[in-house]
Order: sequence, then C-alpha cells, then structure tokens
Amino acid sequence: MIPTSFPDSTEIARLTARMLLEIKAVDFNSKDPFTLASGLKSPTYVDCRKLISFPRIRSTLMDFLTVTVMRDAGFEAFDNVAGGETAGIPFGAMVAERLALPMTYVRKKPKGYGRNARIEGVMTEGQRVLLVEDLTTDGGSKLSFVDAIRETGAECNDTAVIFYYGIFPETEKTLGDHGVKLHSLCTWWDVLAEAKDQKAFDATTLAEVETFLNDPRGWQAANS
Repeated sequence: MIPTSFPDSTEIARLTARMLLEIKAVDFNSKDPFTLASGLKSPTYVDCRKLISFPRIRSTLMDFLTVTVMRDAGFEAFDNVAGGETAGIPFGAMVAERLALPMTYVRKKPKGYGRNARIEGVMTEGQRVLLVEDLTTDGGSKLSFVDAIRETGAECNDTAVIFYYGIFPETEKTLGDHGVKLHSLCTWWDVLAEAKDQKAFDATTLAEVETFLNDPRGWQAANS
C-alpha cells in the first residue's frame, strides 16, 4: 500500500524522535562520551538498526519516510530504490515495497569474487534511483554509494534517511555539490526537544548535549 496522507513534517519529526527514545535507540552520556566511527567523541549516540525489531514503529517510520519522499521529490520520481549496505538494506526494501518499485542494494566495496559487483539486484541505465540509508552524519559516506549507482548509467539525485544529525552545516552542501538532495525525518534538535519534554535524561546531561549540538567541532576539540 502506498501511503499518501500523513502528518506534516514538524509532527513527523516529533513522533520520530519520540519513537527513537521509546525503544532506547538514543543515548546521551556527557560523563563518558561515545567514540564515533571518525574517532571523535560525542555525548550523543543513535542506533537506527534497532528499529527493525519493533514492527509497529518500523512500519510507521517507513510510511513516514515514503510519504516524505513523495511530498518532497514527487509521486512518480523514481524507478528503483537502493539500500546502502548494511543498515540501509532493510529500510530500502520496506520503502520499495510501499512505492511498488524494484529494490536493489549497494555494497560498500566490490565483494572480491564472482561478478565483483557493488550493485545487487537489477538496476538499469537511465533508471531514477532513490538511495535509502538509516542515517547521515556529514553526508560523506553517501557519495560512494551514489557514485556506484551512477556507474551503472542510472541516475541518483536523492537520498532518504530516518535520522539526520542536522548539526554539521557542510552536510547538505557536500551532498548538493554532488547533485544529491537529502530527505530525512528528524534531527538531533528534534530528539533533544522531545527528550526535554519527556525529562528522559537529567538536566545536566541535556544541557551538555545542547552545548555539543550548538558547537560540535568545538566540543569535540575540548573533549578529545
């Protein structure tokens, strides 16, 4: 079924943040910060992979993501949906099902044997491909997936994620310079607002998280 009628983007962002908090996919820790894949520290962490274990929440969020893409990009804007390895694969499959489109997935690198392919499934020249992932931080990791899709002769001008950090100003420029538009459901600012409303964390932790969100690079430099 293709969803067409849902809350506006502000309410979608609030509800998405609420769901992430409800299943404890979000953690704030200012005393013992997390180490990100980049090696830098952060008092915030989000694990969107947990969503696949919660059927009601995952279904609602996939409806939200599908309707967001249709509202922002168009109802007939795509011919193929590609999930990025690995976290984007289940979400790509669920969005493809809702859009009634073929589903493919993109490997991070060629598998090293057989066809040595990066694209799994059928993707053809000229197809308009939507890249689906769980989240984006600064947008950089998306570019390799986009390039792999474009190497097939297909187009990839849009990427959709559940969670967008929303704190690094270069993200949308990085993607935009590569000809890619970002579609997302919520950011750290939405999660922080909902966490404050719910009193999900103590006031000291929430204050430190807000300090980080306002100046992430400065916070990381001071806490490296």
